Amino acid sequence: MRIETLPGELIDDVVELWRSAGVTRPWNDPHADARLALAGPASTILAGFEEDRLVAAAMTGHDGHRGWVYYLAVEPAAQGRGHGAAMMGACEEWLRARDVPKLNLMVRTDNAATLGFYDAIGYRRDEVVVLSRRLDGSPAR
Repeated sequence: MRIETLPGELIDDVVELWRSAGVTRPWNDPHADARLALAGPASTILAGFEEDRLVAAAMTGHDGHRGWVYYLAVEPAAQGRGHGAAMMGACEEWLRARDVPKLNLMVRTDNAATLGFYDAIGYRRDEVVVLSRRLDGSPAR
């Protein structure tokens, strides 16, 4: 699998990949998230290709203090071949190149399969509580 920055003209394709892998939520606009990630110097979307077919993607960036990964997805037919771990490795390298010392990510507590994946590639739970507030006027989620 070849990993590179997602070309902007493939935003619709990456959103379809994210939807097919089940990582989108109705209260988030993945198109807007993708455009914002590709527009800023502190974020990007990394995309994995087999030949010219998009099979994996992850949005990564940093806030000046910690790195984050969102929307990690592998096409369902391509899962189980190490693409998720390769994408996380690419996100880690992207952040290391920007001197970001720690990578955080959020996983819903009831998502056992995803928690198992991250555990298998060396991620551990931190003793923190994530608090949030919507700033766009939409209902709290």
